[in-house]
Amino acid sequence: MIDDWYKVNHPEKIDSPALLVYLDRAKENIQKVIKEVGTPDRLRPHIKTNKSAEACQLMMDAGIKAFKGATIAEIELLASIGAKDILLAYQPVGPKVDRFLALVGHYPAVKFHCLLDHVDAAKALNEKALASNQKIGVYIDLNAGTNRTGVVPGKPGEDLFEQILELKALQNTGFHVYDGHLRDPDLKLREIACEEGFAPISQMRERLENKHKLTLDIIAGGTTTFPFHSKRERITCAPGTFIYWDEGYASGLPEQTFLYAALVMCRVISLPTSNYVCVDLGYKAIASENPLQDRVKFLNAPELVPVSHSEEHLVLDAKEGHSYTIGDVLYGVPIHICPTVASYQEVLVIQNGEQVASWKTVARDRRITF
Repeated sequence: MIDDWYKVNHPEKIDSPALLVYLDRAKENIQKVIKEVGTPDRLRPHIKTNKSAEACQLMMDAGIKAFKGATIAEIELLASIGAKDILLAYQPVGPKVDRFLALVGHYPAVKFHCLLDHVDAAKALNEKALASNQKIGVYIDLNAGTNRTGVVPGKPGEDLFEQILELKALQNTGFHVYDGHLRDPDLKLREIACEEGFAPISQMRERLENKHKLTLDIIAGGTTTFPFHSKRERITCAPGTFIYWDEGYASGLPEQTFLYAALVMCRVISLPTSNYVCVDLGYKAIASENPLQDRVKFLNAPELVPVSHSEEHLVLDAKEGHSYTIGDVLYGVPIHICPTVASYQEVLVIQNGEQVASWKTVARDRRITF
């Protein structure tokens, strides 16, 4: 039955908790995102969601050529599988500068970039890049309202651009915008807010291009806004969660049609009271930054209500007279898939109800080589 798409044929062969990736659904999600933006050349997916060589290879096989990651490990993973255009979507500070430049030196055929939002960080990177005879492409990170990182568009952004122009080892490539704070469930209101935030960025690019006779790229839009940015000219979109999807975005962005492609599988391991069941899905196995009620949605047990959560246990109220027994298998959609993936050494790949492969979550480690 179509409603049972998530069930594996031999669950007794899989220890739990386990993270299952449904191969055909992940492939379909990749095709959906390409269709949304029009061509794979307009994408620079963030790999923070999947962190695995095989998932990234699926995107490369679909024609996607540029990627970004937030950690040195993520961008090293990309370089190791042959990606040629990689952005460190983070401002390197302290030892991370040395690690980044060592990675750049190890893969001379790869076009590496990083983010910068402050002249002090730019000068530190420039000094070390000069010493190693390297030229680094940089995107200026812009704060469009998230107030997490970035310099404000307009004069502050333009001043930083001019300062970086004076640094011989750095090359201004363009601007990076993450406006993930725009999550209004009303699609029109979200689009209006996105347009308001982007307008000064577009104007700034035009002024700098005209002044310096340059062509500058803009990377804009995570999952919540990339469909809006994809309608603009000369914009590269950078969503990441689309490949696996999760319940947080599915419920918050009903206009997007990506499929659940990654689930947690767990088991009933105890019946501590007449109405409680306990499963082996502790907060070491599912992202738990959200309130207790917003961590997982069970596809085959939607009536269960979480009552407590600890390292290796999730206790659920099944109500009096329930029929759950020890060993029952539950399939859950994570509310937030990205940190959930980072909790697993590997994902088990499912196709037609069978486990066909396992993928190491290589970049969950902070350090691979560099």
